Amino acid sequence: MSDSYDAIILGAGAAGLMCAARAGQRGRRVLVLEKADRPGKKILISGGGRCNFTNIGAGPANYLSANPHFAKSALARYTAGDFLELVESYDIAWHEKTLGQLFCDGSAKQIVAMLLAECEKASEFGGEVIVRCNEDVQTVDQEDGFRVVTNSGTHHGATIVLATGGPSIPKMGASGFAYDLARKFGLKIVEPRPALVPLTLGGEGVLFREISGVSAPVVARAGKASFPEAALFTHRGLSGPAILQASSYWKPGDPVLIDFLPGRDADWLLERKRETPQATMRSVLRDELPDRLADILSEKLGVQSDLGNASDKALRIANERLKRWEFRPNGTEGFAKAEVTVGGISTNELSSKTMEAKNVPGLYAIGEAVDVTGWLGGYNFQWAWASGVAAGEAL
Repeated sequence: MSDSYDAIILGAGAAGLMCAARAGQRGRRVLVLEKADRPGKKILISGGGRCNFTNIGAGPANYLSANPHFAKSALARYTAGDFLELVESYDIAWHEKTLGQLFCDGSAKQIVAMLLAECEKASEFGGEVIVRCNEDVQTVDQEDGFRVVTNSGTHHGATIVLATGGPSIPKMGASGFAYDLARKFGLKIVEPRPALVPLTLGGEGVLFREISGVSAPVVARAGKASFPEAALFTHRGLSGPAILQASSYWKPGDPVLIDFLPGRDADWLLERKRETPQATMRSVLRDELPDRLADILSEKLGVQSDLGNASDKALRIANERLKRWEFRPNGTEGFAKAEVTVGGISTNELSSKTMEAKNVPGLYAIGEAVDVTGWLGGYNFQWAWASGVAAGEAL
C-alpha cells in the first residue's frame, strides 16, 4: 500500500493531534501515525484521569530550555485562553485547582474526543485527517518530500512532523525515537534527562525514608528556582509537587534546599522561647508539622533541652537549618517515573514561528520532542497545543 499526503505526523498525542486538526482545517490532507493502539494515551492518564489540560498563567517563564526565548512566539499566538475557549465550545465542564491548574470535571477522554472531532472537521474545509494506530515506523527518508515505511506499508508526505514525545513514561510506549530521527537528518540534540521526577536519597538522607508517606507544605529550591508546594517523603527519597518541580532544575551533586517553615520568620524560635520557655523543640515543631516529621527533624537538630534553657545562638542556628534544610539526592527515579523530559531536539535547529527545521525544509518538530519543558500543572500540555498550532498553521 502506498499513498500521498500534504503532511505525515508521527505521533497521535496532544501536540500531534492539535497539529493535525489545525492543518486539516486549512485544507491539508494529513496522515497521523501512532504506534500505540489508540490516540492520546498520555492524555488519558494525565491529571488522575481528568487531564490538567492547561494553566491559566502559562508563559515563557514557566519553561526550561537552552534558549529561554524560543517558546515565546508560539505561546503568545496560542494561549491558555484560546485552548479554554475550544474546551468550552465542546461543553466540557472544567474547574480550576491550585496555582491556575485547569482540569476536566469529568474525564480526560473528553479532551481526546474533542481533538479527534477537531480532526474530523477538516472535511468542512476541504481537508482530511486520517489517524492510524498500531503503526510501527520502520524507516523515514527524503524522497520527493518524505517517505515513511511502517508495518502496514509505505506513505509519502510533502512534509513530516515529529510529535512522538520524549522517553518519559516508557510503559506508555515512550522512547527516544524522535531524537534518533532528528539526528538522522542532522539536527542536534540537547542531552535529555528525566524531569518532574522523584529524587532518591542516600547517606544521611536515608533516615527520612523511615517516614515514607508523610507530606508537608514546604518551599523546595534547586538552583535559582523555588516552589512553594507540598513535599512527600517516600521509601526511596523525596517526591510531591514541590520536589517534582525542583527536580527539573536539579543537577547531580547539587543540593535541594527545603524550607520546612515557609510561614515563619528568622526569629520564630526565639519568640516561642519567650512565650513558652518550657516547650521542647519536638513539641513546637509538632505544632507546625506532621508528628513523625517533627520528631525526626528535632532529633537531627540536637536541641535537647527546653527552649528556655537553649541559647539564642543555638535556636537561631536551628531555625536557619529548618528554613534551609539541605538534602543531597543521589539520583532520580529515572524516565520510568518522570512525567516529562528536559532536553530534546535543539531549538537552535528550529524556527520559533513555524517549528520547521532551518536546514531541512519540510521537517517539523513539536511538543515534548523539542527542548522546551514546562513546569508541573498543565504547562506541558499548553506547549503541546501551542507548538502544534504553530506547525499546523505552517504546513
